[in-house]
Amino acid sequence: MSVTVHLATVTTDPLDAVAITALVSDSSTGAVVVFSGDVRNHDHGKEVLSLTYEAHPSAGDVIRSVMDSLAQTLDVTHIAAAHRVGPIPIGESALVVAVGSSHRGDAFSACREIVDQIKEQLPVWKHQYFADGTDEWVNCA
Repeated sequence: MSVTVHLATVTTDPLDAVAITALVSDSSTGAVVVFSGDVRNHDHGKEVLSLTYEAHPSAGDVIRSVMDSLAQTLDVTHIAAAHRVGPIPIGESALVVAVGSSHRGDAFSACREIVDQIKEQLPVWKHQYFADGTDEWVNCA
């Protein structure tokens, strides 16, 4: 099956999950699965006040490579992914992945695989600031 990669980007712009979802939906699509990784107000039992994602300059190339590689193995028709960097307010999306497929099982599996591979491979670090005055760097997407 031929997979179209509609989006593979790292950006400082806010992510629009609805717009990204629209990229993977057409008349051949029987299932659309979307993951939105949103900034939450807590982590490890501590209140998070704010966070910033920092990316290595290669991050854009890496996400494109991940998506192009997965397009060769996934049994779906459409995929799209975007990761936001810079300061991200609580409640906004840091990562959005959308998958279009003929069948729901394939779409769910593919979405999970894309999220896992992006989190594993993307050179992005999260800097969290906590209400207790401490902060933390996390090597993850």
